[in-house]
Amino acid sequence: MTDVQTRFHETFGRPPAVLTRAPGRVNLLGEHVDYNEGLVLPAAIDREVNLAAAPTQDGMLTLYALDLHKKITFPLDALEKKVDAQGQPLPSYALYPAGVAWALQEAGLPVSGMQAAYTSNVPIGAGLSSSAAVEVAFAVTWRALNGWDADALQIARLCQRAENAYVGVKCGLMDQFASACGVEGHALLFDTRSLEYQPVKLPPGSAIVIADSGARRSLTTSAYNERRAACEQAVALLQKHKPEMRSLRDISTVEFAAYSSTLPEEIARRAEHVVKEIHRVGQAVNALRGQDARLFGGLMFAAHKSLRDLYEVSLPELDALVEVARGLPGIYGARLTGAGFGGCTVNLVEETLAEAFMQGLVQGYQQKTGRSAQVYLCHASQGAQAERL
Repeated sequence: MTDVQTRFHETFGRPPAVLTRAPGRVNLLGEHVDYNEGLVLPAAIDREVNLAAAPTQDGMLTLYALDLHKKITFPLDALEKKVDAQGQPLPSYALYPAGVAWALQEAGLPVSGMQAAYTSNVPIGAGLSSSAAVEVAFAVTWRALNGWDADALQIARLCQRAENAYVGVKCGLMDQFASACGVEGHALLFDTRSLEYQPVKLPPGSAIVIADSGARRSLTTSAYNERRAACEQAVALLQKHKPEMRSLRDISTVEFAAYSSTLPEEIARRAEHVVKEIHRVGQAVNALRGQDARLFGGLMFAAHKSLRDLYEVSLPELDALVEVARGLPGIYGARLTGAGFGGCTVNLVEETLAEAFMQGLVQGYQQKTGRSAQVYLCHASQGAQAERL
């Protein structure tokens, strides 16, 4: 934190009043099920946004994005216009803090003027929720400065509102939820229908290794919408057999096996992934409660195969990372994480072998693909916290 404190002081000529950290997240299991009202199993990670801030009386937000070397000021009483103090359109990096301020105001919560400097070591574009960490960091900072009450889940929902309605990204709640609600050493079993959650302890002596493939084929809106539409079509067709179902959450794997032959082939494949992935999350929680890291890892490998073959959101680079990981000492399980079409794999490994595993993964991936992978050793971390100085 000292660096962001120092930079704040250098930039604004006074010490900050609040220091905030908000983590990124990785999803260990439960991919593409959040919009099907399923169960997901993310964890906050010790890669985070660090923010230093102090209140002002001018009704303005002045941002200094240290990593981008960019500074901007805009009024908090005209957020719907999405313009800076000179009337110019807000750049994309400023939309996230502005959106949070807008969502807080919309909810009737006071949002003071503020000077803020922030930096992040959450890789951008790697599927680790760098934008959600920024949103949550600003929300808990305003909460600390203005003294209003909102629990971690409320913070997450307000940040999701900001991203959906202000930034214009139709994300689910999982990213903001994990950043706000993380528990050190635990994954979070999150029911995206009821919004109930509970921490589940990760296996003792295990660590999380995230490998960035370097492949950046952004999940195009069309591909994402096609997957969502396929799930909705499957529900509509399966309702002929189960009239009470409203999402793929509502059909068991056995029932799906009985009725899936009535679906068009591609629709059946997409739905099969979702139905079985929701079931896998339940099995994975039992494995964690039994401290069975190998069983949990086997479910991760099964999830990757399903995302590759049934949901078809993998890429050769991601498949290569998983195959290399499978052959290395210390591995429990590996799979692509995030929406797919590029980004990262997540690996659960034996902590004492993590460094050797990481070296082997980088070397093996280079040999297999000719590409370089960035790897990060992570642990499940506490959710966002703001400290008044």
